[in-house]
Amino acid sequence: MTEQQTPALNQIGESMTDNSFIARIFTEARTHKAFLDRPVEESTLRQLYETAKFAPSASNLCPMRISFVTSAEAKQTVIAAAADGNKPKVESAPVVAIIAHDSRFHNHIGTLAPHMDADAYAAQDASRLEAVAIENSWLQAGFLISAARALGLDCGPMSGFSKQAIDDAFYAGSSWKSDFLMNIGYGDKAQLHPRGARLSFEQACEIL
Repeated sequence: MTEQQTPALNQIGESMTDNSFIARIFTEARTHKAFLDRPVEESTLRQLYETAKFAPSASNLCPMRISFVTSAEAKQTVIAAAADGNKPKVESAPVVAIIAHDSRFHNHIGTLAPHMDADAYAAQDASRLEAVAIENSWLQAGFLISAARALGLDCGPMSGFSKQAIDDAFYAGSSWKSDFLMNIGYGDKAQLHPRGARLSFEQACEIL
């Protein structure tokens, strides 16, 4: 598969303007807390990343990192770090993605943004670099959710866990730091609550 291809659209066979595709990604998609006992293949996780990696980030710096937790042993570590109310959600999901950022994302500037002065950028204040990493990882993660939905997967992003416990268990000695958890699989629609309200355009927007 070449980078010019769009795996999600090839698989679904719909254009971005089709109402059914918009419904799949946004208007009918839900955040799931319970998942069916159905595995997610490694090839699907690879396709998910290959789709989502084209998300925008500042100067194409791409600081988001993902740990796809699938083994029973690693999953128990995540469950132990999760808040009590989130433990059943993690246990239900066939995959738990630890969405993280790389605090040394600037090491890849030569490849990702060769137009930039890598040394000058890396010399910025550490707190500024950390803010860039976190902000852009969250931006990329939003596209990751959309990509997952496009591929027919359901997601349950959540906070409510000990970042320190996750970082100690999975990222000790590395420059990766956890941001949030995202359960991935095939959602159990029977376990969904009625959809919550959203603000209207007039409440949430203005045109200046």
